[in-house]
Amino acid sequence: MVEKTVEVKMKTGLQARQAALFVQEANRFSSDVFLKKDERQVNAKSIMGIMSLAVARGTSITLMADGVDEEKAIDTLSELVEKEN
Repeated sequence: MVEKTVEVKMKTGLQARQAALFVQEANRFSSDVFLKKDERQVNAKSIMGIMSLAVARGTSITLMADGVDEEKAIDTLSELVEKEN
């Protein structure tokens, strides 16, 4: 299992469209992928899970992945949330 804590720099955080893009990207990996905010952890491949966390810009989150492509999953997803767009 690989973990990485990152700061969300997306203009709108992980809301609506950005959350959908994040989930779409997470689903490209065969590894189990999770996102943790504070003490809540959700499946990063679930749009409802991501939306329930209400992740705003500037929030620190922890990405976790477990599986054959865990390193690539963490690298790709952390790049996505750290983009200022």
